[in-house]
Amino acid sequence: MTDSSTVNWPSLRVSDWTDTRETLHMWTQIVGKIRMAHAPLVNHWWQVPLYVSPRGLTTSTVPYRSGAFEIEFDLLDHRIEVRSSDTGTRGFPLRPMTVAAFYSQVMYLLDQLGIKAPIRPVPNEVDPAIPFAEDHEHASYDAEAVTLFWRQLLQANRVIGEFRSHFVGKVSPVHFFWGGMDLACTRFSGRPAPEHPGGVPNCGDWVMVEGYSRELSSCGFWPGGGEEGAFYSYAYPAPDGFAEQAPGPEGAFYSTEFQQFLFPYEAARTAPDPDRAVAEFLHSTYEAAADLGHWDRPALEDDPLRWHGTPANAGSDGS
Repeated sequence: MTDSSTVNWPSLRVSDWTDTRETLHMWTQIVGKIRMAHAPLVNHWWQVPLYVSPRGLTTSTVPYRSGAFEIEFDLLDHRIEVRSSDTGTRGFPLRPMTVAAFYSQVMYLLDQLGIKAPIRPVPNEVDPAIPFAEDHEHASYDAEAVTLFWRQLLQANRVIGEFRSHFVGKVSPVHFFWGGMDLACTRFSGRPAPEHPGGVPNCGDWVMVEGYSRELSSCGFWPGGGEEGAFYSYAYPAPDGFAEQAPGPEGAFYSTEFQQFLFPYEAARTAPDPDRAVAEFLHSTYEAAADLGHWDRPALEDDPLRWHGTPANAGSDGS
């Protein structure tokens, strides 16, 4: 009998898909910048990420003039699709190709659909930052590895989404930031934070100032920090004693290199109950940040099952 966790939580060594990962990172930056060009500013740059979809990663609906469009990476059939409310659908297969070729083809599709894309065509948060039209270095696409990565994101998105539901204060969606190539969800105490010092490669300090303008506890998943990636959790500003806390479950630790708690994906994947293991990591590290930071937890948290058992045909007043 096959263990469902080995199917749902696939193994993918970071070192086995480095070239593909770096190429896909640049491709997602191109698509993310297109979304950013047309979506109105939302606090902490929440208008720029991508989202895990049932087939890959999507911009979701992007407003454009009086209509809208969407760009989706279909990581099962390995295509990119651009869908417009006004002018139809265009796409092309995802296969080994340079970032320059991908950039050219995406811009051609948008032009065919009558969509303007005034982006700054240089990647962020990486060094060196090769302009997209000049990047002939990154050209790998291992379709099997990309699908496995998406399946990792699918599990992370689901478990982090359940964790998110316990918070009734200000909290971000679970979204994929193409700058760092990580899936993230952030909770906020409601208080302002000290101005962030910036210092991220090829990213204006003002970007970090906006992103970290409020006191927060953030968690997520990224393809680094472990042999198969890692779940992470950090606080800004980190309260005194935060790094000395002992997170659960076994295998979780504080990384002085990354200045955050990490729980290697392989430790989650091989746990008797991966969902419970990841949830314990997320809750224990958040609680460390909230308790040491003196957050008003009773006002910010609630039971997501508070309406559990309410009849499905009940009216809005519960009758």
